Amino acid sequence: MTERVVLAYSGGLDTSVGIGWIAEATSAEVVAVAVDVGQGGEDLEVIRRRALDCGAVEAYIADAKEEFATEYCMPALAANALYMGSYPLVSALSRPLIVKHLVRAARQFGASTVAHGCTGKGNDQVRFEVSITSLGPDLKCLAPIRDLALTRDKAIDFAEKHNLPIDATKANPFSIDQNVWGRAVETGFLEDIWNGPTKDVYTYTDSPEFPPVADELVITFDAGVPVAIDGYPVTPLQAVQEMNRRAGAQGVGRIDIVEDRLVGIKSREVYEAPAAVALIAAHQELENVTVEREQARYKRLVEHRWAELVYDGQWFSPLKRSLDAFIDDTQRYVSGDIRMELHGGRAVVTGRRSDSGLYDFNLATYDTGDTFDQSAARGFIEIYGLPAKLAAARDAKFGNAPELGTQGGISA
Repeated sequence: MTERVVLAYSGGLDTSVGIGWIAEATSAEVVAVAVDVGQGGEDLEVIRRRALDCGAVEAYIADAKEEFATEYCMPALAANALYMGSYPLVSALSRPLIVKHLVRAARQFGASTVAHGCTGKGNDQVRFEVSITSLGPDLKCLAPIRDLALTRDKAIDFAEKHNLPIDATKANPFSIDQNVWGRAVETGFLEDIWNGPTKDVYTYTDSPEFPPVADELVITFDAGVPVAIDGYPVTPLQAVQEMNRRAGAQGVGRIDIVEDRLVGIKSREVYEAPAAVALIAAHQELENVTVEREQARYKRLVEHRWAELVYDGQWFSPLKRSLDAFIDDTQRYVSGDIRMELHGGRAVVTGRRSDSGLYDFNLATYDTGDTFDQSAARGFIEIYGLPAKLAAARDAKFGNAPELGTQGGISA
């Protein structure tokens, strides 16, 4: 039986050429797999037809936008996931979903190898291959650009020689990856980290310099998931799409950072993630109202580690699964409304309300009706400060008391 290779297929030059390139190099039949995670562009049927015209024996096509929003973006929202405090994991979130469909196609079409179009320099090769071995330990991995030396020049020559139905001369100055959660842009003149992004870098966001009138909206959450905007029910996908539209129109979600890649190099990345940035800001503030203090403090540690794991391609790891269980538990009471103003590149929370919140007006107020027992504070402070007091006394006993100095003091 002829060997089969499943190829993650985008419809572009590299993966279109990769179909024939893999076939010639390995004598295997190639099954093309295209997964729609909201990247836009060509219709899935057009991509399917091109894959077959380029020599694929089968074409597996999946509209996974709703699945991506519900099963990948919403967990990232619950985790307030921001790698290095800034990047909402745009590309990293989509890779495990794409791999799930690659492995499913491999089983369906009897393939023994899964191929992807990553280079040997980036994070995605790790994300693809670690996820593949996690879901299909028996499957082999192949990266034509990395393993079979498929350079761009060779890809263009191959496409022209074989008359493939692909534009082999169009050269974009940037490397772009996008989905419903955001857009990632790199390479070209952005590799000089002194260069500022030009207007043509951005697509998801309008310039925040001259914004339209401020946009105020109310986002309703149920157990950490946005379920309505301005009172209109939404699915996770609809929530993300609507926030992309409204926050993007105000220039919200532009990110320009030098990022620590998993492979050990630093890389300049420009991101647009209007929905992700706005929704995370809203979700964090609702958690401030509803999550108990010690639980919230520990969750911030978990969020940091969760983002690192997902960035590093460990979506299916045991630790990630365990952290998911903790995060899910923290979302039990994260329900209520957040009022937010979008304007000039900023998403600012201006109001919050929750029936399951821990904010007690009568305890917080300084006006008449205050129910906080202030007489309890003195004893609390004495006990709370006792360890520091004992340590200070010991320091004084052994001559290690801190120097107070005299500069700026008052003398008689």
